[in-house]
Amino acid sequence: MKYDFLEYYQIQILVMEYNSSLPQLIIPEYGRNVQKMVEHLITIENDEERNKQTQNLIEIIGNLNPQIRDTPDFRHKLWDHLFIMSGFKLDVDSPYPKPSEETFKEKPELLSYPVKNRRYRHYGTVVRKMIDYAVEQPAGEEKEKLKMAIANHMKKTYLIWNKDTVDDEVILKEMNELAKGQLKLDNMSLKDKQELVKSAPKKQHSNHGKNRNRNHGRKKYKK
Repeated sequence: MKYDFLEYYQIQILVMEYNSSLPQLIIPEYGRNVQKMVEHLITIENDEERNKQTQNLIEIIGNLNPQIRDTPDFRHKLWDHLFIMSGFKLDVDSPYPKPSEETFKEKPELLSYPVKNRRYRHYGTVVRKMIDYAVEQPAGEEKEKLKMAIANHMKKTYLIWNKDTVDDEVILKEMNELAKGQLKLDNMSLKDKQELVKSAPKKQHSNHGKNRNRNHGRKKYKK
């Protein structure tokens, strides 16, 4: 006796089984009944009947998962999922190229991540780029001002991480290492701690909350 997949689906939902005793689902999002229907497709010997029931199953899983219709080329994805759930054993006429098992077993290419120096990470990437830019500049007054600005900024950044005082020699030594010895940093006198702290931007506190709390509970009088 032949029956279509709609009848098959109605029969299967009446059967009570424990998932713990059943094989693991290949694509759990579609559920156990869809997996069983896919396995049933493989057993159909008649090519015409197998193709017909495959088309019916595509419509069923599309209706059971309406959210997939929002994805581009969702029908192509449904057909790919069908072949995957069949373990690539399903032999039907697909409107799309049949995916191969080897394609899904291939490991993705490793991404190349930028190599960054772990030392002096507290200065940040911007400081490194500023130092590289300063190295490329021709000698002159502008380059000297740029070196001084970078060194003072490094000292201010250092103080954020370390509240104690820091010697200028330490900052200049680390700046020289970041510049790979390509900057002349002799006889440079940096700003003191108090001056750098004063120049740092202060957090602005809003008075909106204070005014709201101050007015809370007051009676409103009509004029």
